[in-house]
Amino acid sequence: MSVFSEFKEFAVKGNVVDMAVGIIIGAAFGKIVSSFVGDVIMPPIGVLLGGVDFSDLSFVLKEAVGAAPAVVISYGKFVQTLIDFTIIAFAIFVAVKAINSFKKKEEAVAVPPAPAEPSKEELLLAEIRDLLKARN
Repeated sequence: MSVFSEFKEFAVKGNVVDMAVGIIIGAAFGKIVSSFVGDVIMPPIGVLLGGVDFSDLSFVLKEAVGAAPAVVISYGKFVQTLIDFTIIAFAIFVAVKAINSFKKKEEAVAVPPAPAEPSKEELLLAEIRDLLKARN
C-alpha cells in the first residue's frame, strides 16, 4: 500500500474528520467565551470595583528604558483568562453530563426484559423429566 493511499484512508476515517470539526468548533467557542468574558462580564465587575479595567491591571517589574519595553506581570489578563477557562470548563462539563445521561437512557431502553416465568406445561415437563431420572 502506498503512502498516499494510507494517508487517504487515515484522513477520511470518521474519527479524524470528527476530531477536526471538534477542534474548529472548539476554537470558535473559545473566541466566543473570550469575547463574552472580556466584553460582557468584566466591564460590570470593573465598574463594581471602582472603574477598574482588568486588562490593564499589572505589576511593573522594570520601567521602559529607551527602545526596550517595560517588563510587566499582567495579572489582570490572567484573571480574565481564568474566568474564560472556568466558563469553558463548565460548558464542557454540562455537555458531557448531558451526553452521559442520554447514553444511560439508551442503555436502559436497550436492556432486554427479564425472562418470563416458565409456563405450566414447561413445569410439568420438567417434573416428568426429574421423575424419569429418579427411576433410572
